[in-house]
Amino acid sequence: MWTSPALRAAALAATATVLLPLAACSDDGDDGGAERSTPSAASTAAPTATAGELSSQKLDWKPCPAPNQAQGSGTSPSPLPGGASWECSFMDAPLDYADPDGRTIELALIRAAARNKDRRIGSLIFNFGGPGASGVATLPSFGTDYDSLRTRYDLVSFDPRGVGRSEGVECSDDRTLDVRYEQDGTPDDAEEEKAFVEDQKSYIADCEENSGDELPYVGTTNAARDMDLLRQVLGDDKLYYFGISYGTELGGVYAHLYPENVGRAVLDAVVDPTEGSLESSLGQAEGFQLALDNFTADCAERDDCKLPGATSREVQDWIADLLAGLDGRPVPGLGERELTQTQATTGIASALYSQETWPLLEQGLDEADGDNGGLLLALADSLNGRSEDGRYDNSNAANAAVNCADSKERFTLEQTRKALPRFREASPVFGEYLGWGLMSCTGWPVAGAWDTPDVSAPGSAPILVIGNTGDPATPYAGAKAMAAELGRGVGIELTYKGEGHGAYNGGNTCVQKAVDGYLLEGKVPESGTVCG
Repeated sequence: MWTSPALRAAALAATATVLLPLAACSDDGDDGGAERSTPSAASTAAPTATAGELSSQKLDWKPCPAPNQAQGSGTSPSPLPGGASWECSFMDAPLDYADPDGRTIELALIRAAARNKDRRIGSLIFNFGGPGASGVATLPSFGTDYDSLRTRYDLVSFDPRGVGRSEGVECSDDRTLDVRYEQDGTPDDAEEEKAFVEDQKSYIADCEENSGDELPYVGTTNAARDMDLLRQVLGDDKLYYFGISYGTELGGVYAHLYPENVGRAVLDAVVDPTEGSLESSLGQAEGFQLALDNFTADCAERDDCKLPGATSREVQDWIADLLAGLDGRPVPGLGERELTQTQATTGIASALYSQETWPLLEQGLDEADGDNGGLLLALADSLNGRSEDGRYDNSNAANAAVNCADSKERFTLEQTRKALPRFREASPVFGEYLGWGLMSCTGWPVAGAWDTPDVSAPGSAPILVIGNTGDPATPYAGAKAMAAELGRGVGIELTYKGEGHGAYNGGNTCVQKAVDGYLLEGKVPESGTVCG
């Protein structure tokens, strides 16, 4: 309708998207957040685990089908400039790397062959984040953005385990999800808190019933092992990698596990590997607030802005009043569906992922004030993975499953209430919504692997780490932290002074020249380089 595949892909690239408070699962906090006695994602394999004979498997590349519903549906990818076609295949990987000869799973792959066969370096593997984004569906949406890199690389991406066509995690059905997203994600009283908690418990029951056997094995460590298996199957001595948002965390974990296998790697829109759930969520609240500040400042400075207010603060106050008015009093949306306060907040966040969608946000807010919530609801649907026919992809379910397999943190209801003032201070618009997301993994049937991931990578080749000063979803400070954690001489920091989630696709020639020079020619930029 109003949204594009590019917006959908960009929104999915956040490490813990704004929809997470609705997507994840919780108990009522009465047990103090105690973990169940269930498998730990950390215990599924030792770091030295191998894939047995699977590293010698041969891939059968064929023309790509249309994405299935779990991947987001749509049509088969269009040819690239010059007529090159996308090809798809499947790779077998161990479900459990501690048992490499046991049950296997299929991982969906996509590639576009390098243009210059004589100067081909290898395969450049992309992960677009989420966690939960289908690389098979997303890479063709951005294919032309990376066309300069196709001169010397096969462009390759994959659906990580639990995502899309790679044994996609399943939780609630479409009708249940519609009801779920209409519910209040920022409970104001005991009755609303009870409804929130009961909804979370129902969701976790669906996840466990439909995908319980997979949940212990979908964490980031296993995804990193899958990437090393993919490197071998593709015939590359080194991993060439481009990770975006959560893909930067995956890349950091890979570098820690396999520093000797890193070739050239770029991490863009960087997740801070030193922050736990509380700090990360607070940082994201601040990041979205910064993006909203920039949006409202731009609006206030323009004579043609549709929103009332002579200053950024006045525009934001008007937005806050609009959202408050939707609390319990939704307006007409699309068809028989209405725009609720929670969906409006999600729609605003969705549009803040890219400066290109600010006009849609302005229009959607103006229309919602006139009791037409269709555009904001469409923006929310884009972030929530809902297609126009009312069906959902599995990005939401995969996001919860991967995050909760990774993180050990389990917040009680009391702990969450106590943290809310800090979130409100961080962002009057998004803070409380993200604050309630602290309960995302409480009661999940798999114990998490870590408090924070280890990304130290002594002995690795240089890794280019790009931070965007205006990034709403992965705040700029994460890039400096990632570069430091990777280690001296490994993390090479580059700053982009811009807006939106990520830098390379922002069109800045300085960023693109630095990335292309490194990936294509091996020219390592000076750490501390600034592009603006």
